[in-house]
Amino acid sequence: MKLLFLGTGAGVPAKPRNVSSLALMLLEERNSIWLFDCGEATQHQILHTSLKPRKIEKIFITHLHGDHIFGLPGLLGSRSFQGGETELTIYGPKGIREYVEVSLRISQTHLKYPLSIIEIENGVIFEDEQFTIETLLLDHGIASYGYRIMEKDKKGTLDADRLLSEGIPPGPIYKLLKMGETVTLEDGRVINGINYLGPEIKGRVICVLGDTRPCENAVTLASCADVVIHEATFSADSDEMARNYFHSTTAQAARLALNAQADTLYLNHISSRYLKENWNQLTEEAKAIFPNTKMAYDFLETTIDTHKN
Repeated sequence: MKLLFLGTGAGVPAKPRNVSSLALMLLEERNSIWLFDCGEATQHQILHTSLKPRKIEKIFITHLHGDHIFGLPGLLGSRSFQGGETELTIYGPKGIREYVEVSLRISQTHLKYPLSIIEIENGVIFEDEQFTIETLLLDHGIASYGYRIMEKDKKGTLDADRLLSEGIPPGPIYKLLKMGETVTLEDGRVINGINYLGPEIKGRVICVLGDTRPCENAVTLASCADVVIHEATFSADSDEMARNYFHSTTAQAARLALNAQADTLYLNHISSRYLKENWNQLTEEAKAIFPNTKMAYDFLETTIDTHKN
């Protein structure tokens, strides 16, 4: 599981930062990619990476401001031109369906793959055998949502050394034991796979927040998360400006991560008023409150490691 930041700026594109888009790379887990927001020129950013648009399975839109959605129609069309055939699902606030359908209809863009659009409300919006995704409304000038992506716990590692020591050689039986099933050996012994499994491997939790002022729903979504991606549009000394524009400061993002008992915080959605030489100062403002803070920047790629037993 990896995160790839495609755009980390706020409002308008800038030379060092494009507008919002983030890819959750689930190539090992499900051979697919989940995209969060799709600002202008997201597909141009993708050209500088190894990401394949046909692998994008889901797109989650936090809110309908242009710096989060203006790249969506183009990406959808390009995915079709580039051989994408599998279904793609878009999740987003009310209005995302109209935006996408009108854009495709007026431009006469015909997709070669099934497209599903789900307009979200608070609560669980997706669940399968691997993941659960919950969303809650944040505090912004328009409806803006945060997403909590929860990987389900996995069965523990099979103790192959112990099996070998007991005269049970590798083979198809190991797969059954790994699933926790009871099997009968050729010599008549009956063994239960559960007795050969290590502790369950706790699933990872990622929190992706849309534009927001500090609010309780953001803390709920970020609770004990492995990674929190939080907007930090303004510096720590800009509380009034952040409040007036329905955004957060570096210090406010750090306090949320601290209150949520998260593991790692990435500062995202940085205003273009801050030049590259200011980024270290912004990071240090947050680190003074929450030490494990990192600055997101375009094309930053990071691995979210599996929890150790």
